[in-house]
Amino acid sequence: MDSAAAEIVLRAQGLGKRYRLGTTDRGQVADEVKAFVARLRGKPDPTLRVDAGNDTQRIGEHFWALRDVSFDVRRGEVLGIIGRNGAGKSTLLKLLSRITLPTEGSIRMRGKVSSLLEVGTGFHPELTGRENIYLNGAILGMRRAEVTAKLDEIIDFSGILHHIDTPVKRYSSGMRVRLGFAVAAHLEPEILIVDEVLSVGDAEFQRKSMGKMKDAAGSGRTVLFVSHNMTAMRSLCQRAIWLDGGRARMNGPAQEVVDSYLGAYSEDRTEVVWPDPSTAPGNELARLHHVRIKPAAGGALFKWEDAIDVEVGLENLSAEEELWVYVQVLNGDDLEVFNTNLRDNRPDLKLGLGVHQLRCRFPAHLFNAGHFRLHVGVAYQARTIFRAEHAVSFDVLEPPRNSAWHARRTGLFRLQIPWDHVQQ
Repeated sequence: MDSAAAEIVLRAQGLGKRYRLGTTDRGQVADEVKAFVARLRGKPDPTLRVDAGNDTQRIGEHFWALRDVSFDVRRGEVLGIIGRNGAGKSTLLKLLSRITLPTEGSIRMRGKVSSLLEVGTGFHPELTGRENIYLNGAILGMRRAEVTAKLDEIIDFSGILHHIDTPVKRYSSGMRVRLGFAVAAHLEPEILIVDEVLSVGDAEFQRKSMGKMKDAAGSGRTVLFVSHNMTAMRSLCQRAIWLDGGRARMNGPAQEVVDSYLGAYSEDRTEVVWPDPSTAPGNELARLHHVRIKPAAGGALFKWEDAIDVEVGLENLSAEEELWVYVQVLNGDDLEVFNTNLRDNRPDLKLGLGVHQLRCRFPAHLFNAGHFRLHVGVAYQARTIFRAEHAVSFDVLEPPRNSAWHARRTGLFRLQIPWDHVQQ
């Protein structure tokens, strides 16, 4: 066996998990015959609901939560698993944690596995937090003395010292997550599997948890991490797998996979064009042709570190006096972040009769992460004559982080402020 293969601690080949949706009474023998004939001819079942026939994960009365998923994970690697709700992420983790068996395919792992999949998983509600720590250690195959050596560290990390001798059934969901992750991370499994449950914790606990997972990977342990927090995914993971419809759509460097995932499901409206003048915002004086917004660096993702270009197409139909355009930027709470207009920034520019294409650029390192919309208006003789509300919209992604804290930063803006330092 070569050295590269020796580093592989987890290998999944052709994994699939099938569930039976339940018995369905077709009502008539004729329906059974129709379904049988359709299967013989390789055609869809005519007795299924219309939407069921379009579901690629459904085959007859079976649903494939996962199908034909293969990947390797090396020692010390942090692998992220992303995808929309229902994509198969939790099913995959349950297979890897041996909670359920695969319908097809195989899993080979080297070393002890510790999983944190759901709030309170593995805890006995009648036992205290301290007793559950020993119980989880025993499940992982550790001796009592080994757990005792780690006990103070686990309790301190969980932050629930005052409740450690209280039955777990009286814990809040956040307390259970704290204790569960503290146990899973400190009992030193070779493979640590963590689901989205960390989102239940507060910002300080998330920061500590991310740091602990980085430390675990640095010490040669392997981490599989599922999250909808793409900032944490980029920062923590070297590689990511994108699950879509139960299948692996992409497997590669975390940054590339996350960018592709966000781009595929973006609901931004980055362009609006009015080819028919009768439907375009405007009046007898002027009319809009189009509004576009795009990253100045190209591509489809709006990143904090990139400038953003706004383009407005306008036709002056009959306005003889000064005609000018303004843009208002609103955030996801409909709060106006700022506005800019042609008159203040280009007082020398006169929009005569005819078609004009105007551009402005929002600087890089300006917007905080979040969703934004643009109103585009046209003014004449110092008053607005028409406005296209919510003309375009875009989402600014979270920038890369240099720390282990991944909660959302507050504030309307996220300016890059210069700092200086003088040694005293």
